[in-house]
Amino acid sequence: MGRQGTFAEQICVDGKWVYPSPDNVSDKDLAAVPLVGITAHIGLVSKAQLQPGETIFVRGGSGGVGSMVLQIAKAMNATVITTAGSPEKAHRCRELGADHVIEYHTQNVTEELRRLAPNGVNVYWETLRDPDFDQAVQCMAMAGRMVLMAGRDARPAFPVGPFYVKGCSLFGFAMFNEPPEKQSVAASDLNHWLRSGAIRAQIDRVLKLSEARVAHELQESNTIQKSGALAGKLVLVP
Repeated sequence: MGRQGTFAEQICVDGKWVYPSPDNVSDKDLAAVPLVGITAHIGLVSKAQLQPGETIFVRGGSGGVGSMVLQIAKAMNATVITTAGSPEKAHRCRELGADHVIEYHTQNVTEELRRLAPNGVNVYWETLRDPDFDQAVQCMAMAGRMVLMAGRDARPAFPVGPFYVKGCSLFGFAMFNEPPEKQSVAASDLNHWLRSGAIRAQIDRVLKLSEARVAHELQESNTIQKSGALAGKLVLVP
């Protein structure tokens, strides 16, 4: 994409991708927020156009992106339903502001969503690489919006009829395709929410730069093999 990575002690970055940061937020937190925060902001504000009072379902509310979607949705005064893989992760989601948490190992997600949102959810945020569109469309409200941000190689079946009859919309995007002007707006809002404490970084663990290989292995295990090994971001320090 013509951009440098960040696995280095010093980097050179074009000024259009750099933003001021709040004084009361640590460098580790600042490192963990922008990618997932800007992704969540673009998906909620620019794409799905979440409105106060609406209900959103977020898959995996303790994960890197999921936890930020959860927090920003609450900052926008939405009702948030999310999933978690353990009582500990469910507790973390509630601490972040989730109104309802479904523990997917012991509860049926579809049944619980129907109970919690009998008229369907207005926004359905999917973080799985291989979405179950039949399940998603069943649980969406009329004129519901679905956001996709994972699964580049996924080719799942899609229920065209039920989707268009409900008047639903589907948004797919990659944060790195968004122009600097739109990302700057997102960064400004994130700074405001960070400064006020409305959102905070979710860091699973901090590793040394020399442990970058371990970080990649953890990420691959969590994302590709669905191990559930991580609950938040990995941060590398010199």
